[in-house]
This record gives sequence, structure tokens and C-alpha cells, in this order.
Amino acid sequence: MTTLDLGPATTTLRDLVTSVGDDQLALPTPCSAYSVGDLVDHVGGLAIAFTGAARKEPVPGAEQGGSGDASRLEPGWRDRIDRSLAELAEAWRDPAAYDGDTLAGPVEMSGAEAAAVALNEVVVHGWDLAIALGVPFTVREEDVAACLAFAEPFSTPEAAAFRGDAFGEVLPVPAGAPPLVRLLALLGRRA
Repeated sequence: MTTLDLGPATTTLRDLVTSVGDDQLALPTPCSAYSVGDLVDHVGGLAIAFTGAARKEPVPGAEQGGSGDASRLEPGWRDRIDRSLAELAEAWRDPAAYDGDTLAGPVEMSGAEAAAVALNEVVVHGWDLAIALGVPFTVREEDVAACLAFAEPFSTPEAAAFRGDAFGEVLPVPAGAPPLVRLLALLGRRA
């Protein structure tokens, strides 16, 4: 069984989250419905939800999904989300996390699918946050490849109904575009 190492991607996202200044919380992000603060709150929630999915443990409140709302950011949120992202990476190091089915929020999926979704969320929202903050974004090639393998099957015209509103409309990219640019376009983002 192939396991995904979420450690490098979560480390990048942890560094981004802990660098957010209070004066940056209202900045816009590539997620049109989210400010930086909303996105950070979403990241904190997805870290908890996908840690629960890896451990096959219910997460109170996860049935509402992963909406982001900056007004929920309490004092100490940077440290809390930093710890939650570290726990997320650690939870998916356990091979048992990939066994059987699990719940991520209200959605049932296989453990392997949940790991792929978690990595995709961390990578793409890491990019979203870096762009919003105006800082460089780094990601491993193997993480982008794993995210592409996750995103490509539901980015065809036939899969439009399956996509729902989780991501923006698939955007065209030039032939030979780098893998990260292709991934972001599949998820409705212009790199």
C-alpha cells in the first residue's frame, strides 16, 4: 500500500499560517469566497476533520462541512492550527489510516481517497495563502503529482456534476504548462 507523506506540505502550510499578521486577515485570496482569515479558519477545520478521518474517529461538528469564517479565530489560533496541521501529517503516517472506509466531514470515502483529498487541500490552500500574502510557495513534485492524480478524474466535462462547488471551473492551460499550473487550473485557479 502506498502512503502519502503529508509532512512537507503541512510544514509549508504551517509556516504560512503562523506568519499571517492580524492586519492581513481581511486580504482577498484566490478562493473568491474567502478572505485570508476565512481561509485560515477553513485550514484549521480541515486539519481536524482529516486527522479524524485518518484515525477513524468522529469529529464533533464535522457534519457541517469545512466552511471558513474568520470570526471564529480565537486568541492563540496560530498555535492551534499549527499543532492541528502537525497532527494531520502524523495521523497519515500510520498505514492503518489507509485501511477501509472513513468519514471526512459528512463524506464517506476510502482511507486512500481521504489521504489524497487531505494532501490536495493542504497543497492548494497553501498556494492560495502564499498568493494572498504575496510570498513564494514551494511544493514537492511528488505532492503535485499525487494531487493531479486526485484532481484529473473529476475535472472532465463528464464529471462536472460530481465536482459540485468545491472548486472553481476548470480553466484552460497552455500545452506544456508545469504540473502545479495544471493542478491549479483543474481546480479553478490561475497561476
